[in-house]
Amino acid sequence: MMKKFHKLFASGAILALGILGLSACGGTDAANNGASSGENGNASGGKNLVLLVSTLSNPFFVDLSDGAKAEAEAKGYTLEISDAQDDSATQANQAQNAISKGVSAVIINPVDSDAAGPSVEALNGAKIPVIAVDRGVTTGKLDSFVSSDNVLGGKLAAEQIAKSIGEKGDVIVLQGVPGASATRDRGQGFEEGIKAFPNIKVVASQTANFDRAEGLDVASNLLQANPNVKAIFAHNDEMALGALKALAEKAGKDVFVFGFDGTNDGLQAVQDGTMLGTIAQQPKELGKIAVDQAIKFLEGGKADANVPVEVKTVTKDNVAEYIK
Repeated sequence: MMKKFHKLFASGAILALGILGLSACGGTDAANNGASSGENGNASGGKNLVLLVSTLSNPFFVDLSDGAKAEAEAKGYTLEISDAQDDSATQANQAQNAISKGVSAVIINPVDSDAAGPSVEALNGAKIPVIAVDRGVTTGKLDSFVSSDNVLGGKLAAEQIAKSIGEKGDVIVLQGVPGASATRDRGQGFEEGIKAFPNIKVVASQTANFDRAEGLDVASNLLQANPNVKAIFAHNDEMALGALKALAEKAGKDVFVFGFDGTNDGLQAVQDGTMLGTIAQQPKELGKIAVDQAIKFLEGGKADANVPVEVKTVTKDNVAEYIK
């Protein structure tokens, strides 16, 4: 019941923000949104940036925020970081606060790609440049979208899992936050990749919201219902680490777990041999590049529409290269 109320409240807050926007933009996908040609009114020398981050309880987004902050300071800009705590309504309010303050540019890491659309449209109406990082936005116009190739990462994870289980057996998937572009893209990549192995069957897929504790609970339940599982693919390292806890001594022996992100804890688990591998992103680089794109727009009137950041497969064979 509380969950239903929360969703209703979030929807209402986001709808209200959409109405407050002075103009709305077309419903194109974030990856297809072209960079602005310089009509935004804030490309006039302001140096106040805001990063709307989905959550700072996840180490990945802490690193992303640190990378953004360091780059802003190095370039002589101020960066305010607002933590939405994985709540779309909170993020909508934070976007409205950015409009009220008249900031120079907004970098958004959406809680939910669909729910963030009205906020981006409102920022468009206020002529504030918008850069999305790590996750796209379904509606509204982005001046730049900086992200890892999540579809490719999902495919690489599928290939590594298939190789490790002899190209046959049952697999469980722990999904990220519903509606987040990273969830969709990683899931899509994995589905496409696993199709190449007809003797592998995905017997269960369920969200654990990119959260370690939920990963533990969901994995425990799914493993009870599917005792013959050979591998688990988690859409991020936090859920993978939760799955390792659910597996206990079976992790890395009877059941292989593969994550995504390349966080310190995830890499350590790979090095220890309990986790099969992870897809390493570069969160600090994502944050840095997002700030660079905001500055590029503010100082030149145009940013790059799409900026891909490389991902890598990490296993025990090469994890030493990634451990800090």
